Amino acid sequence: MKTNKLLKSLFIIVLLIANVSCDQISKNIVRQKIEYNTQINVISNYLILTKVENTGAFLGLGDTIPRPLYKLLMIAFPLIVIGYALFYLIKKDTLSILFITGVSFMIGGGLGNIYDRILHGSVTDFLYFDFVLFHTGVVNMADISVTAGFCILLYDLYFNRKKPKTIE
Repeated sequence: MKTNKLLKSLFIIVLLIANVSCDQISKNIVRQKIEYNTQINVISNYLILTKVENTGAFLGLGDTIPRPLYKLLMIAFPLIVIGYALFYLIKKDTLSILFITGVSFMIGGGLGNIYDRILHGSVTDFLYFDFVLFHTGVVNMADISVTAGFCILLYDLYFNRKKPKTIE
């Protein structure tokens, strides 16, 4: 039983490290190599690299709030939620692999953006997607991790409610 908990914890840690590392490495490359508001077409007009700094949350929401409130809402509160989610993942024994993966992706993405807010005072965004029918704002790998984790979690909650596959 202890081996299974250890393997589950190791799996969570590997996912967190992979998500945060991918996010931070990509942001560091963008900070060093791309000038602000330069547009680099990677795939025609469907994927564009452009460097912007986001001092708020999603699409800049909250960028004008006073700094003490900003620190509470954008750093402290998310860290508390992430801490609880991580505690839940580690303590709960009946979670499916997909559930653990989805929540770990969300935690990893959240940690990547919180790290930026603490270290830089803003989050570096650089990916713009145009999917013809809709387009995104400028996002980063942490945002993609959170979104992917959410989609994995929804898939798991919708399709795998009868027999969860557990790491035990």
